[in-house]
Amino acid sequence: MTATLPQTAPPRSTATHCPYCALQCGMRLDGAGPLTVTPRDDVPANRGGLCQKGWTAAELLTVPDRITTPLMRARRGAPLEPCTWDEALDRIAAGARRLRAAHGPDAVAVFGGGGLTNEKAYQLGKFARIALRTSQIDYNGRFCMSSAAAASNRAFGMDRGLPGPITDLGRADAILLVGGNVAETMPPFVRHLTDMRERGGALVVVDPRRTATARQADLHLQPAPGTDLALANGLLHLAVMEGLLDEDHIAERTTGFAAVRTAVNAYWPDRVERITGVPVPLMREAVRLLARGERSYILTARGAEQHARGVDTVTAFINLALALGLPGREGSGYGCLTGQGNGQGGREHGQKADQLPGYRSIADPAARAHVAGVWGVDPDDLPGPGRSAYELLMALGTAEGPKALLLFGSNPVVSAPRALAVTERLDSLDLLVVADFVLSETAARADVVLPTAQWAEESGTMTNLEGRVLRRRRALPPPPGVRTDLEILAALADRLDAPGKWSTEPAEVFDELRAASAGGLADYSGITYERVENEGGVFWPCPGEDHPGTPRPFLDRFATPDGRARFVPVEHHGPAEPTDADYPVTLTTGRVLAQYQSGAQTRRVAALTEAAPEPFVEIHPDLAERLGIAHGDDVRVTSRRGAATARARLTTAIRHDTVFMPFHWAGEGRANLLTNPALDPTSRMPEFKVCAVRLEPLGVNA
Repeated sequence: MTATLPQTAPPRSTATHCPYCALQCGMRLDGAGPLTVTPRDDVPANRGGLCQKGWTAAELLTVPDRITTPLMRARRGAPLEPCTWDEALDRIAAGARRLRAAHGPDAVAVFGGGGLTNEKAYQLGKFARIALRTSQIDYNGRFCMSSAAAASNRAFGMDRGLPGPITDLGRADAILLVGGNVAETMPPFVRHLTDMRERGGALVVVDPRRTATARQADLHLQPAPGTDLALANGLLHLAVMEGLLDEDHIAERTTGFAAVRTAVNAYWPDRVERITGVPVPLMREAVRLLARGERSYILTARGAEQHARGVDTVTAFINLALALGLPGREGSGYGCLTGQGNGQGGREHGQKADQLPGYRSIADPAARAHVAGVWGVDPDDLPGPGRSAYELLMALGTAEGPKALLLFGSNPVVSAPRALAVTERLDSLDLLVVADFVLSETAARADVVLPTAQWAEESGTMTNLEGRVLRRRRALPPPPGVRTDLEILAALADRLDAPGKWSTEPAEVFDELRAASAGGLADYSGITYERVENEGGVFWPCPGEDHPGTPRPFLDRFATPDGRARFVPVEHHGPAEPTDADYPVTLTTGRVLAQYQSGAQTRRVAALTEAAPEPFVEIHPDLAERLGIAHGDDVRVTSRRGAATARARLTTAIRHDTVFMPFHWAGEGRANLLTNPALDPTSRMPEFKVCAVRLEPLGVNA
């Protein structure tokens, strides 16, 4: 099942990028045997820095349980056994044909990942729509920043993480960071915040926990989870009352402010303090810091977005930014901190249920005609929008839902909300196919497992949190028996008699992506591999090879029909699941420095496992004393969806009414056994960041 990996000597040094977060730090891979990592100082995002995950990234290539041959079950309940590639691919194609014939094309679903290269994300969306002709495709990026994307689209007409190069942040006068712990999730990012503060700028952090990032802030606002929208409206109320608005910017570059002004009249300071727990003087200081400088930013991250009203929450902060005149001004603006490695590019090119390449709507006849022309199919043959990620997972195996799932680059058994129910749905399928490099918790339940190449074994492009398209370069070939995702998709497309061309060469796929994206919001048509190589990355939109790219897209106009940004009034409603007598404590979730996402990668790296070996629950000492919990005790945390067990970690960094669990671990410590799948009505983002729980001490851990 696994093998020691012989490695062909790579070039002496390969310039590439880290396989983890959307910062896409530059690194070099060196050596003729086991590769060593050194940071690059020519990449603005990290400027010679790496976090612990980046420094140890090469160890992923030689993990002892790496899969190097396809695995298959003879029948449900039988063990996974090695098989040939032909046997595995024939089994998948035959199963897809059988289920489509019996139940229609939507009987087969596809689930992708925000870590896939642009080429693989594009090809996966194309495969779903013209090889399988299914509408049932979505990806784990839906769980990442879909709420910020939706809010940005309705305010600015376009969604692109940061409003300018990341180096602009170092020249800012103030930054308000909402729900992001960059000191642990993307440590090299902190260099830009440090640059700002050394120049005299101020950092304001909004977070229910006193995180490593909050400890570095000039001002920390610590609201109750689920109350960020009220806080944003309260800050805008104060800006109105204190005469801090940029009236010229509002008049010349926006629409709809009158309705927002009326809405925030109800968010007077004392009321907002009662809702959020943030003292009025801190709110006043925060809005004054933002308004006083010429260059300020408001940045949101998962803490603001992973809510059943996440789109409205982000909209409230965008309203504040617009009222202060930040978006559309060089060195200022609103931005979202994309999480996954290709979270930006991954949602631009077709693996999201409602989108076609170029960030086009799949419901738009003109978009369908353009993309169908590139693919060589009739527009009427393209399916319409499908289910969003959680809704797709929960439909699996049901009477009206898909009977088979092909999964690339995701581990929903650990990462999806209400994880036990999602696991049951996966187990109910007629056919589950997982492409991965190890037996993740999801792959271990599959009927067919396909061993795939890793980040350093294939080429492609990634789009980082700036909207900068970067080159990932192959440092060494995959081990014998391992194929790339592009090779897998091409082989399946051939077996399914799919129309069109199915290249296995990333450069050829990228050229097709360029054509498919031409004229769309995310226009990559002018970006070539050569330009990316020579220019150190190219910002989209880039509609021609003579176009310089667009590092700051909103300087002249916004991407709306009239060029003006949209104010949208929004109201605070609180969490979808408030606490009560049975579940009196609020749970919030997040990440830790040494682990990443579902942990399928990082839990296999010895240094990272040593640094963060197990799940834990962070509890305020006052709450722990009331419940009879001591530091180090095992604690059962129970919600309306399930129970998880973790070690108690007592700290005053958490609010006394809130507990925190990281979500990187499987088994009994799975935080997502507890989380609430209540969905935002627009983005379909689940409410990962707040649910009601109770805690029970289980005694000292043996």
